Amino acid sequence: MKIDVKLEAFEGPLDLLLHLIEKNKVNIYDIPIVEITNQYMEYIQEMERSASMESMSEFLVMAATLLRIKSRMLLPKEEKEEEEDPREELVQRLVEYKMCRYAAEELKDLSVDAEKVFYKPETIPKEIKEYEDPIEPSEIVGDVTLEKLNQIFQMVMRRKKDREDPVRSRFGKITREKYKVEDRMRDIRRQIRGLRRINFRTLLDIQPTKEMVIVTFLAVLELMKVGDVTVSQEKNFGEIYMDAVDA
Repeated sequence: MKIDVKLEAFEGPLDLLLHLIEKNKVNIYDIPIVEITNQYMEYIQEMERSASMESMSEFLVMAATLLRIKSRMLLPKEEKEEEEDPREELVQRLVEYKMCRYAAEELKDLSVDAEKVFYKPETIPKEIKEYEDPIEPSEIVGDVTLEKLNQIFQMVMRRKKDREDPVRSRFGKITREKYKVEDRMRDIRRQIRGLRRINFRTLLDIQPTKEMVIVTFLAVLELMKVGDVTVSQEKNFGEIYMDAVDA
């Protein structure tokens, strides 16, 4: 039976052999070597008309291997002789090649899927990203620990998230607002000097966005660090207040 094949469809002799095995629907571990060899030789004859000797070299080596296996299997065997299957080495090579080919196809599919993935660029303000808190959370500042301030901060952040409209927040053009810790420090100094005392929870709660809450919280920590404000709590579980330090 003559088969029509194209050289471009195969990457090498093992690729061609796998094609013939799959086309004939035979078991790769029990290759009908005579039939497969005959079909392979038909392909070589077609190949001689158009392909160069350089591209044919690998196919000719495999043709010689198939003919050798075919001749060994056609030789009569003695009844007591237990000879290894001459196809064993070829089968092993085909199995390994098939595994590599499937792995390559899987990697190609993953590569195609990866090209469809887009990553959102960073939107964290530079001041927040580079900020390093030098104070331990358990350190006491005045009558209040930083852990208590952080608890209030986390609670306000959760409430800000709950207030977001899950439908309306998806519409409209969103632009990043730039907030600076230095600017918030200046604003808080102005507020606290006018009022003399500010409720810490209220200060965070009135901020319109989560970003403003974060920057305000960092600004308060910096003001405490440089000694411009003090914090106090008059009773357990009571409100925390910020007071201006007289210059």
